[in-house]
Amino acid sequence: MTESTRSREYAEYLIAHQESLKGKLFQLPYQSHLRLLRLGKTLDIGCGAGRNLRTLSRESVGVDHNVIMIESCRKRGMKAFTAAEWESKKAAHAGTFDSILFSHVAEHMTSGEFEMLLRSALPALKKGGRVVVICPQEAGYASDQTHVEFMDFEKIGRVLRNCDISLQTRYSFPFPRPVGKFFPYNEFVSIGSS
Repeated sequence: MTESTRSREYAEYLIAHQESLKGKLFQLPYQSHLRLLRLGKTLDIGCGAGRNLRTLSRESVGVDHNVIMIESCRKRGMKAFTAAEWESKKAAHAGTFDSILFSHVAEHMTSGEFEMLLRSALPALKKGGRVVVICPQEAGYASDQTHVEFMDFEKIGRVLRNCDISLQTRYSFPFPRPVGKFFPYNEFVSIGSS
């Protein structure tokens, strides 16, 4: 995984963008989409500065390797832990989450690293719980220098299968798949169950 997503500069950029009026307005359809998924108590892996934690249920928990972003989440009343803190707490949370969310996380690592990350998170999932993976399409992938590997439906599906997660649905959001070649905010959404 690239070290740049751990940096202060990366955290400050994401926090400023997320807190700007433009950032808040732009996120409205994406947060509405997340609400419609009805994920219940969610473990948000790679939660960043808490953009999705604000929308998820109050019982949800965020985990990120960027200490500054976790501090930002906590200042705003969200339950969030650094990856190191989560390691010491995850046994107490075994089988307690309805869903695990990886939103704009997998593309920051190789598919092998993503598979290891998913495997390490799965003990927290309830039997029959859902795994949601959201990744940018071509234009979005090209827009961020911290991206490591392009994760399309096939790669995401392979990782889910390798982890014994049954794919329930996959779709392009908010626009049809071809739009992702030029619109940087089109996403691959894959949802599976344990």
